[in-house]
Amino acid sequence: MSTSPLRRLSRIFTSGKSTPSKSTATATEPSSAPKEKKQGEFVGSLDCGTTSVRFIIFDKYANIVAQHQIEFPQYYPHPGWHDHDASEIQEHAERCIGEAIKELEAAGWTKDSVKVIGITNQRETTVAWSRKTGQPLCKAIVWTDSRTKNTVAHFEKKLQETGIEVSPGEWKKGEDGVEALRQITGLPLSTYFSAVKLRWMIDHYPDVAAAHEADDLLFGTVESWVLYNLIGGVSKSVHVCEVTNASRTLLLNVTTLQWEQSLLDFFGLRKSILPKLVSSSEVYGNVAEGVAGGALANVPIGGLIGDQQGALVGNKCFNQGEAKCTYGTGAFLLFNTGDEIVKSTHGLLSTVAFQAGPEAKPIYALEGSISVAGSAIKWLRDSMSLISSASEVNNLAAKEKDTGGVYFVTAFSGLLAPYWDSGAAGLLIGVSQYTNPSHIARATLEANAFQTRAIIESMKLDSGTDLQHLKVDGGMTNGDLVMTILADLGGFSVIRPEMRESTALGSALLAGAAIKLFGWDISKPETMAEVNTKGSKEFSPSLKEEDRQKKWDGWQRAVERSKGWEEGVDE
Repeated sequence: MSTSPLRRLSRIFTSGKSTPSKSTATATEPSSAPKEKKQGEFVGSLDCGTTSVRFIIFDKYANIVAQHQIEFPQYYPHPGWHDHDASEIQEHAERCIGEAIKELEAAGWTKDSVKVIGITNQRETTVAWSRKTGQPLCKAIVWTDSRTKNTVAHFEKKLQETGIEVSPGEWKKGEDGVEALRQITGLPLSTYFSAVKLRWMIDHYPDVAAAHEADDLLFGTVESWVLYNLIGGVSKSVHVCEVTNASRTLLLNVTTLQWEQSLLDFFGLRKSILPKLVSSSEVYGNVAEGVAGGALANVPIGGLIGDQQGALVGNKCFNQGEAKCTYGTGAFLLFNTGDEIVKSTHGLLSTVAFQAGPEAKPIYALEGSISVAGSAIKWLRDSMSLISSASEVNNLAAKEKDTGGVYFVTAFSGLLAPYWDSGAAGLLIGVSQYTNPSHIARATLEANAFQTRAIIESMKLDSGTDLQHLKVDGGMTNGDLVMTILADLGGFSVIRPEMRESTALGSALLAGAAIKLFGWDISKPETMAEVNTKGSKEFSPSLKEEDRQKKWDGWQRAVERSKGWEEGVDE
């Protein structure tokens, strides 16, 4: 009998310590660049995140040659709402490209040294634009947004009473309907996913409803929108969606990798609004000459991938049984299950990890998603004014050795895995006259660790394997205190690589592989053996097990008190 992919978690959960090794190349320093520009071979990655856009240029070893990052505005017009202006995302993306190319040239390289680029993006965020004008019809609804609770309640009722058509003439409803939806998509009904957001747009924005009725509506996730514009917008009308992003919409059959007509019928959506499905690694077109001041004119775009799957690829987790956890705006643990779709019975998601080319078999993953990680630190900075920069949270939290009994359930838009409670609310509990800003800062960092442990506990129940080591990346991992707290409360070692731009690197690897740059081949991991070989730092737990368990019990009590605060109703 073959070993279950979940059992193979032991490959990473019981692996040995990481051994630092010296990189085989060093990025060129701008100060040493000659006056005459040199021709090189580099790959670019446009990373369109939740709060900022970055363009990073890598060499063949994953050394960063040039980069630029710009934050873009966030809109919170009502409680639970989170909007982006899709046009602003595009404008910032083009500015980032232009500035990074200037930095590349200042370092002594020609701009045409960039041979191909990839795009990685915040997932689930939903964009609606006009087929005729190429302009957005409303603001994009961000993945963290929870305004759609009532829409979810409506479709939950529809699943119970009417059900979903699973084959011609065969319907499943009630709990069978809920399970049928999971079997088709790998996902539960939630405010998190794109189809629910799109349905809300049609129901509440007259311009979107009119465009849908007139067959003028184009729907896409962020990579779909950005690629559409980079290639030429309405003049070229290249409307595609990459499979890892499509697998987060509640509209994709994850087994066939095709849009599912029964789901379009269920949500009341026209098929004509959907983009063409494409793999994670192929040439989709070339950057138009007028984009970003011509900085990347005619450069092919060869890689598209959702940000968390991008980090899986960037960490070179190509094999079944390998995993990573990325801490950015949210936190996401992905475990590669190979070409097999594994169904979790403990609140994890089945999702597409990547597809290495149009003819390649898809690779799947189990995922645990946390909606609030780094965004809680931004909340301390922007909304509460407890810190003036995100990095200060470590110094503030370090002033106290514990939280003074305070727990912070950061359910700003409900709770995702493994709880799946869209009605949960943010909760700060255990506050007393003794509580000070340092306690709250530390409780914010602990919330991240507790939610990570909750996902790992679910994975342990699915696999029967204890976690020994966790490989991490993302902006939030820069603070040593955050990593120490994660190790102590999780009870496992945390391994943090020196080069942590894994999300961007993932799309760069896929783009390079699409044109066989540097001989990269996603199906042959050995062709990328020299990529990102720098060392890592390990954080080991030092907290006594009885203290760890006491804190964990307190967290679980706090979560129970946060649940069901605002339930959705069928309007």
